[in-house]
Amino acid sequence: MVGVMSQSEPVICVKDLYKIYRVGETKVRALNGVDFTIDRGNFCSIVGTSGSGKSTLLNMMAGLEKPTKGEIIIAGEHMEKKTENQLVAFRREHIGFIFQSFNLMGTMNAIENVALPLTFQGVDKKSRNKKAEDMLDLVGLTKHKKHRPNQMSGGQQQRVGVARALVVEPEIIFADEPTGNLDSNTSVEVMNLMKKIVREKNQTLVMVTHDNYLAGFADIILHIRDGKIVQVEDNRGKSEDEIPDNHP
Repeated sequence: MVGVMSQSEPVICVKDLYKIYRVGETKVRALNGVDFTIDRGNFCSIVGTSGSGKSTLLNMMAGLEKPTKGEIIIAGEHMEKKTENQLVAFRREHIGFIFQSFNLMGTMNAIENVALPLTFQGVDKKSRNKKAEDMLDLVGLTKHKKHRPNQMSGGQQQRVGVARALVVEPEIIFADEPTGNLDSNTSVEVMNLMKKIVREKNQTLVMVTHDNYLAGFADIILHIRDGKIVQVEDNRGKSEDEIPDNHP
């Protein structure tokens, strides 16, 4: 592929991906021949039950685990060929993470938490705090910038998590069960926020979830079972009123 990636070209390409673990004498196929592409600017969910391989797949794409076999091409670069130091540098520059447990620093306020990834990039304090404030405005936390995590609700803490993932202007955001610790109404708020940001900023978001309803907020839904993609749903042609707005 030559030249700059256009919006319609894949930013994630997974080819013939396998992950096989040895448990005693037994071989466990966590991933059993996975193939898919995700275009820039799409919100993709990977949905499956516990043990289906979805978290292993996310970890592979993020370069946190090595595949047994296959290719993972992220933003034109082969993740499976990189050394650990190269992977750390790549994640720092290109990837944002949203975690189920928020992973905020309790001693830091919202601005400091959001600015933290920029600290690791060597950005000066004034610039990183300005960017952090802009991101907190974007996720609707203008009045909570000086609050610490214990002064915020779970939904507000996850909004800080979303802002932190966005602050480095990553090409891809990976979200692992991002609403797992939230009630259903707050989950819907956070999902709508993530969907809105994907649209406005032309971000690529890949979310892992066990919840079919939450998966339905995405443009593309990959159903995974026993380490294989068994179904691909495309929501991009659907109007908003065809996508349910109430949790069943």
